[in-house]
Amino acid sequence: MPETIVEHDGDPAPAAARDAPVRKIIHVDLDAFYASVEQRDNPELRGRPVAVGGSRERGVVAAASYEARRFGVRSAMPSVTAKRKCPELVFVRPRFDVYRAISQQIRAIFADYTPLIEPLSLDEAHLDVTTNLKGMPSATQIAEEIRARIKAETGLTASAGVSYNKFLAKLASDQNKPDGLFVITPKMGPVFVETLPVGKFHGIGPATAERMNRLGIMTGLDLRARELPFLVRHFGKAGTYFYWISRGIDHRPVRPDRVRKSVGAENTFNADLFEHGAALAELHPLIDKVWRYCEDRDIRGRTVTLKVKYADFQQVTRSRSLAAPIAARAVFEQIACALLEQLFPVTKGIRLLGVTLSSLNEAEAEKAEMTGQLSLGM
Repeated sequence: MPETIVEHDGDPAPAAARDAPVRKIIHVDLDAFYASVEQRDNPELRGRPVAVGGSRERGVVAAASYEARRFGVRSAMPSVTAKRKCPELVFVRPRFDVYRAISQQIRAIFADYTPLIEPLSLDEAHLDVTTNLKGMPSATQIAEEIRARIKAETGLTASAGVSYNKFLAKLASDQNKPDGLFVITPKMGPVFVETLPVGKFHGIGPATAERMNRLGIMTGLDLRARELPFLVRHFGKAGTYFYWISRGIDHRPVRPDRVRKSVGAENTFNADLFEHGAALAELHPLIDKVWRYCEDRDIRGRTVTLKVKYADFQQVTRSRSLAAPIAARAVFEQIACALLEQLFPVTKGIRLLGVTLSSLNEAEAEKAEMTGQLSLGM
């Protein structure tokens, strides 16, 4: 599954919510979604290690089948590394239009049970079924029924986690993958978190986990032992989030109006780029693709970010934000090109370029919610 970014929505345990009724939350996660769709549609790929995206020589794996994962192939892994780990790996070009159509089909299944659906990406979502359209008292029964319908209507498998908050439901869905179901009850929650390595917490990435480890924080129990001021001092606003989830507490609501935070495109090249002119020529199609997408959906943003990955896989980003949303393509292009120019001359080749428009207007960005990161050259 493609990696997702947690958006910290402030204090997960605001005072007004701490005495709120216990919610019934389901997190549904399609198993190896992109790769499973390709195996479903092409019988020759079934049972074989499959990587969606990239190529044998260049590029990055967007998704890997479970057969490939057994060899250590993972999403975001350079294709050459994936091929070295699994010589029999089959690379397949992504079909995002197909993935989006299936995601919409699955979303329609969710909507039969609750209007409170918060998509996190094309292949996963949170559902609040505390009060549901079927009048079913058991969230576990609803999760089982949804999984069965997904299998019957799409031929794909999904894993689900059931709990009393979003954080724990997300953790639960990972426990019995693939094609599994796991429940974390209110009684289980705090104890379940205690023994979990902090690197397994949704919202704690590798870099943050490493910082925590250097501070002697290895598990949920270690995290819970730290005072709130200590966590805020070391991790900023995210420290408050970490403080509460280490106690199994997360009162953030399921937000059906959740909107995208950015729209971007990137490309990995067959040959490294060393000249400014060559890099500029490759940047223009990315600018065109992002701006065309935004124009079609009447989306505007204030922040332009340039992403560069060098031949040695070092990655750098450069950003510029304006006070008001960018209204013209020429301004978007000017900023992106200026960010690129700052990086030249280069001492090592560029293997990947990407450009992103973020700080989107929320009312307009809602229209973009269903589409994932745009990609070129995969």
